[in-house]
Amino acid sequence: MNLELLESFGQNYPEEADGTLDCISMALTCTFNRWGTLLAVGCNDGRIVIWDFLTRGIAKIISAHIHPVCSLCWSRDGHKLVSASTDNIVSQWDVLSGDCDQRFRFPSPILKVQYHPRDQNKVLVCPMKSAPVMLTLSDSKHVVLPVDDDSDLNVVASFDRRGEYIYTGNAKGKILVLKTDSQDLVASFRVTTGTSNTTAIKSIEFARKGSCFLINTADRIIRVYDGREILTCGRDGEPEPMQKLQDLVNRTPWKKCCFSGDGEYIVAGSARQHALYIWEKSIGNLVKILHGTRGELLLDVAWHPVRPIIASISSGVVSIWAQNQVENWSAFAPDFKELDENVEYEERESEFDIEDEDKSEPEQTGLQDVLDCIAITRLCREAFLKNFHATCFSLARCAGLPGLMLQRTRKWMSPVWILLLLSVAEDPEENPYGPPPDAVQTSLMDEGASSEKKRQSSADGSQPPKKKPKTTNIELQGVPNDEVHPLLGVKGDGKSKKKQAGRPKGSKAGGAISELL
Repeated sequence: MNLELLESFGQNYPEEADGTLDCISMALTCTFNRWGTLLAVGCNDGRIVIWDFLTRGIAKIISAHIHPVCSLCWSRDGHKLVSASTDNIVSQWDVLSGDCDQRFRFPSPILKVQYHPRDQNKVLVCPMKSAPVMLTLSDSKHVVLPVDDDSDLNVVASFDRRGEYIYTGNAKGKILVLKTDSQDLVASFRVTTGTSNTTAIKSIEFARKGSCFLINTADRIIRVYDGREILTCGRDGEPEPMQKLQDLVNRTPWKKCCFSGDGEYIVAGSARQHALYIWEKSIGNLVKILHGTRGELLLDVAWHPVRPIIASISSGVVSIWAQNQVENWSAFAPDFKELDENVEYEERESEFDIEDEDKSEPEQTGLQDVLDCIAITRLCREAFLKNFHATCFSLARCAGLPGLMLQRTRKWMSPVWILLLLSVAEDPEENPYGPPPDAVQTSLMDEGASSEKKRQSSADGSQPPKKKPKTTNIELQGVPNDEVHPLLGVKGDGKSKKKQAGRPKGSKAGGAISELL
């Protein structure tokens, strides 16, 4: 079907809740594959739950990490999955087998991982308090991307739609556009507020279609730019955003923003509550606000790449938002009529009777049944005699009778004659097409030995050893090693010495996730 033709009718954004996906453990992040058939969900116990989005069932569970999963990304072909956990580990997984292909250990927490849109051998990693790093999986090498200010290392980065350029943004509002292959600076500009003040860049997201991208900043405004204009302006340019999206009433800060599958809508999740704001990109007007359970905090938002469906995470549960489906039963039954009001129906004679009392008696077919039985009996007798003649002929041949008697055996069908043939044929002819008795006995002995070995291996519980993944340590200069991931931090305990001094010994930072959620 022509998908664009179907999408031209009606709105292409969700309107109401359409159920939830419970991963048993608490969900933290989610992402769709390229076709929207699978949804990968990272949980706080380190597992990755892959949902079949067509059936809304769990397709696979990968025991990926020990610590919570904080970021996920699918490869272009959908066969690989890269994940990051709060213990500074980045791993690549084979989706079908669930095995870990490679593992990288960073000195600081990982905020984001992203595959190259066209080359799944490259992965972009955004460590905390460090410049972005581009990994090459084939040779386990890494390249540190250049930054605008070495003193400001709060940098976020993202590939563009085709992976030709890398866009980076820092806490001073400076955006750098780097060539992916050579890391050369191509263009740059600074995001400013109404005055000359700058604002920090929180995230950069690109649309799946077109050249537009959005920038989520700390001043609670979402700015939409055209990538072609950015490249045209060059270094230190001053491009104007296509749209500025914000909540003028509540001044809501945004936790996560992304484009729709067709790039015509933008959804932003509130950082204060479970609420989704949807804007139309071309006009910039707010078209819908989806409210979740009151009092819950939003963690992640993902828009389906093909359909008008949104997946959001709050309180460890994945919520699905979709359009209101109107039932049309006439599509299944052509003669079905939809009525605006009740109509009196006149029942036909014997229409709803269990047994029709007025039906005519069936004709007597007893003679035909008898004739059919006779015909079947005759066929069975002929088949029996044919098999019986063949049996007698083979017995006579085994007994070594001459050719004349072999011809006459077709007429000798008495049981006495059969017993005589069996007594004469003491040493029947061996099967010329089967294996010799010695070979059969040897094969039986081999099968017994192999089954005994299988039984012993199953009793011992031994399995073929799995290939241990290669772990590569990534060394970054000037990066602090004592940073804590934002998922594990609680307000007031990051920089306050009094809070840390009053904290009981032996408590783990991982327990703060429940308080945050």
